[in-house]
Amino acid sequence: MLVTAYTLAVALDLFCVFLGYRFLFQPASAAAGYGVPARPEGDAGAYLSVKGSRDGTLGLVGLALLFFVGVRAEAWFMLCVALIPLGDTLIVLRNGGTRAVAFGIHFATAVVVLIAAGLLFAV
Repeated sequence: MLVTAYTLAVALDLFCVFLGYRFLFQPASAAAGYGVPARPEGDAGAYLSVKGSRDGTLGLVGLALLFFVGVRAEAWFMLCVALIPLGDTLIVLRNGGTRAVAFGIHFATAVVVLIAAGLLFAV
């Protein structure tokens, strides 16, 4: 179970780093994949950059906690981080995104993050 917990935690942290990169360097396609496409009018670029910075930083913090502090710190981190995809679920639903994306991507991600937290607490 230790290997599974570590592997899932590292994979989720690296995925956050990837999402951050994508929102910083490919914001339009990243926003479409998020479930709420960026509108060409307005300054959506700034908000997408904020999301990219947030996601990338969260991934790096997760990796740092896991490798320098320990499994228990990473477990608490994952438990708190699960709130983000839950919020993303609501954001997608409130802004015209599909239920399939809201629940199939964001809510499912929250469930996986909570499973990772549970596995980390169990080791």
